[in-house]
Amino acid sequence: MSQQVNSPTQAFGAAATTLPKRAGVGLKPEHFQVILATQPDIGFFEVHAENYMVSGGPFHHYLTRIRERYPLSIHGVGLSIGADGPLDVQHLNALRALLQRYQPQSFSEHLAWSTHGDAFLNDLLPLPYNTATLQRVCDHIDQVQSHLGRRMLLENPATYIEFVASTWDEGAFLTEVLRRTGCGLLLDVNNVHVSSVNHGRDARATIRTMPLKQVGEIHLAGFAEQVDGNGAPLLIDSHGAPVAQAVWDLYAFTLALTGPQPTLLERDNDIPAWPVLLAEAGVADQKLQAMHKATQPQATTVAVEVVA
Repeated sequence: MSQQVNSPTQAFGAAATTLPKRAGVGLKPEHFQVILATQPDIGFFEVHAENYMVSGGPFHHYLTRIRERYPLSIHGVGLSIGADGPLDVQHLNALRALLQRYQPQSFSEHLAWSTHGDAFLNDLLPLPYNTATLQRVCDHIDQVQSHLGRRMLLENPATYIEFVASTWDEGAFLTEVLRRTGCGLLLDVNNVHVSSVNHGRDARATIRTMPLKQVGEIHLAGFAEQVDGNGAPLLIDSHGAPVAQAVWDLYAFTLALTGPQPTLLERDNDIPAWPVLLAEAGVADQKLQAMHKATQPQATTVAVEVVA
């Protein structure tokens, strides 16, 4: 590991997230009106930053009204923090304006890249975990946090390939990134499950390698099942299905290590009716409430004998 690095963004004393330790749901246009009409009991909503990087329009109209009633997480998908080129300053400026407008309780991005030169690739692509990548990612996170004036959360990716050039495992790499930059971890439990199946690893062992004390939010989602060229199972992080039982089990295992954490239910494809998503968030809330109770100190009763 490298020596301690004093990152300028470690000066941000505020927590990377102030979201409530409840379940939240990704906010979709299909559900704007029903949410405003019913005002459901839900912990928070999350939106993708890039869907709101315009000055006006109906998305902002509805988000402004919903933000008045609920905590908000803004999740970026386009910064390309792992790219080998410079960050897009115009994108950073638009992101800063968005965060200033809505004052979200959390901002997060991915440990991935999606740009090369002037080309933008509509995907979150994996990185080799080595010294060169570490320095580049840390430099970019420092730039993002300095530009935004706040700490961010970094999400572990779902991966389908690994690199011979990697010299760290993912958990050790993330631990070092967080140590250098002072950012927090968005722990995507579904991504851990997907990557572990794809690479033949034990998901619970992978969870244990993560910097769990820096977790500021958890993501849960569904995946698609395929097979690779050798007939082995290949899972795709599709965000188009309910959370699988294996992921619920891994989530419970994770909460036992981290304690209750803000938890987002992601659904970006094949979006169901609002009651379906609300019910799935309710399952996560039940697990969080059970963990809250389990971690509360128990009152003890002491019998005192009175001697006359």
